[in-house]
Amino acid sequence: MDSLIKDFEKVAKRQRTLKDETSKTLDALIQRLSETKAAIAEGAGPTACAKPANEAKDLAGKLTESYKDMQSVLYKYAKSVEKRFKTDLDNIWDPRAFDDKDDVLCRTLAIHFVREGRFDIAEAFAAETAVQIPETLKAQFLEMFFIQEALRKRDIAPAIQWAARHRGELEKRGSMLEFHLHKLQFVQHLVAGEPLAALEYAKANFGAFPRHLKEIQQLMCSILFASKLSVSPYANLLNPHLWTDIQTTFCRDFCMLLGLSSDSPLFIAVTAGTTALPTIIKMSSIMKDKSGLEWSQQGELPVEIPLIDAYRFHSVFACPVSKEPGTEENPPMMMPCGHVICKESLMRLGKGNLTSRFKCPYCPLESTAAQALRVHL
Repeated sequence: MDSLIKDFEKVAKRQRTLKDETSKTLDALIQRLSETKAAIAEGAGPTACAKPANEAKDLAGKLTESYKDMQSVLYKYAKSVEKRFKTDLDNIWDPRAFDDKDDVLCRTLAIHFVREGRFDIAEAFAAETAVQIPETLKAQFLEMFFIQEALRKRDIAPAIQWAARHRGELEKRGSMLEFHLHKLQFVQHLVAGEPLAALEYAKANFGAFPRHLKEIQQLMCSILFASKLSVSPYANLLNPHLWTDIQTTFCRDFCMLLGLSSDSPLFIAVTAGTTALPTIIKMSSIMKDKSGLEWSQQGELPVEIPLIDAYRFHSVFACPVSKEPGTEENPPMMMPCGHVICKESLMRLGKGNLTSRFKCPYCPLESTAAQALRVHL
């Protein structure tokens, strides 16, 4: 994969170089053509017109050579990609996965466009597919993107107003968004050379956040360094990443109050599928089943797919022995060694006897089924 990345970097570098060269060549070509046109208009003879015309011809040839050069680089990179990825993906997906689900797919795509702020595309797509997009959802995300755009321009007022309206809900979820917005507004007063205005702003707004007392105290001390904040112990208040972080936090908390993930479900599904692809390819090669994968009755893969913590949305326990999810009838049980498996797997290890000793599947310690404790998620 590293070699492929290096090859891509070479292509990108060559593309940037050719872009600059082509731009200069085109400017020169336009100038020569203009000179030739002016010479012809003035009634100049063939000899006077020949020089700019020949130069224009040479420049046109140079453009052609540059184009051929770029095509050659791209061709080599395409061959490198084909050589690197030889797996036939047609054998590792279930062709029946989306049967009779056209409506679901169309709705998912339409909502994805809304979630990405592509409202014009969403409207056109909905009209062509007859999908209904809830007006309330569009209005909510219009508001979110309006506030995000204001934050990009370092206008905090719309975000503060939104956070104030939802203060109770945000506090219930442990969000610190509103405080950090006020903190940035406070810093803006300092950067503008208005320490007194920053002090008045702190008096008017920081009293609502007693749990942030220590950080508020530090902000108060930063007023003493208002004229040289960049070389003070509080220089971190000027970190530009604070603005990027507040945009991310706002988007996450806004979606959280709507009961949605901060990323589009379609984006999450595609990313999770891409993460799962190597495991599925390996499983397919082991099974040697050319007709497709064997799906369980619950539509689940027969192997566990490792996902990042951000994509673990439900408190569901998957038994490491049976690979089945825990249920009320088959709950997770923790053995004295600390390892957890489902009750059915536990009973199979003990051969149905609560007092029969058996070795843990993941460590050398022995225990009985009677010693295991139920785990509540």
